[in-house]
Amino acid sequence: MRFSSLLSLLSEVGDATPRHLGDDPDLSGAQALDGAGPSQLSFLEEGHALTSALEASGAGAVLIPAQGADAAALQHQATERNLAWVALRNPRLGFAEALEALYPRLRPEPATHPTAIVHPTASLGREVHLGPHDVVGAGSRIGDGCILHPSVVLYDDVILEADCELHAQAVLHPGSRLGRQCVVHSGAVIGSEGFGFVPTASGWRKMPQTGLVVLEDGVEVGCGSTIDRPSVGETRIGAGTKIDNLVHIGHGVVTGRGCALAAQVGIAGGARLGHGVILAGQVGVANRAVIGDRAIASSKSGIHGEVAAGEVVSGYPAIPNRLWLRCSAVFNKLPEMARTLRQIKASTDEGAPLAGKESNGSAQ
Repeated sequence: MRFSSLLSLLSEVGDATPRHLGDDPDLSGAQALDGAGPSQLSFLEEGHALTSALEASGAGAVLIPAQGADAAALQHQATERNLAWVALRNPRLGFAEALEALYPRLRPEPATHPTAIVHPTASLGREVHLGPHDVVGAGSRIGDGCILHPSVVLYDDVILEADCELHAQAVLHPGSRLGRQCVVHSGAVIGSEGFGFVPTASGWRKMPQTGLVVLEDGVEVGCGSTIDRPSVGETRIGAGTKIDNLVHIGHGVVTGRGCALAAQVGIAGGARLGHGVILAGQVGVANRAVIGDRAIASSKSGIHGEVAAGEVVSGYPAIPNRLWLRCSAVFNKLPEMARTLRQIKASTDEGAPLAGKESNGSAQ
């Protein structure tokens, strides 16, 4: 694809967008800046050592920042090299759009593989693809344009709205409800029974898990992640939420819209997340914790209570990030501080009797 043709597919590019076509290279793909060749596209964004990175790159075309102190210098440098470029407010977003154009998604043809098993009471919408060894249970409903890759299992009473995609070996248990354009990656399990047991004198008594799991429109669930259904009511994941690999979401959890949960996050039952919450890798959220809109928890944080809207927290137990940074700065000094305190205490203890004797002597 010619660079000039690619520009017409980028949402930020208009008639007045700064650009230089160079020799209008024919792009066959994309690559990171330090590994790109003359037929490949790359991009620059703030955080790079921008001018030196551009100078060292062999890319045929590059998306560069339209703003910042280096913007004009970068445009001049790229033009001097006759490198094709376009200046964007968000080069990363442009790169994502370019990848979609350079590597178009291969959509399987609508069909039902002969080895797929579909219960007579299940219903399939138009242009559905069922792969080898798929299973669709009684009363389940698959919306128009859905794609089920090999060995996907839908238990009874599962509903997929239009244009969902389920990758190999995804499993959806009874009561799972997926909105439009949801994606469930390989090995993920939706609607498995929540960890509900009642202690008795004779052992643990299982609490039946009869509720629903609802994924609103545009939710994406990563490989090996699990979302549990509750005993009653529902577990609900807000629209547009993105869930990484190996995330566990307990029964009765509710998230707002547009949350991002990184790998190995664990959320215990009944927790509530607001809109736009970001949990970095290995964050743990305790039972019934409440996290406000747009709050952020850094990696390995442990959240036990309530986090205010917009707060950034770190550590275990989680505290405001600024305080945690100050605490972290002195962690490695604690042994020295403890030794100093012991020395002060010892000298104080030794000096106290002497002070008493001197006082007595002066009284005589």
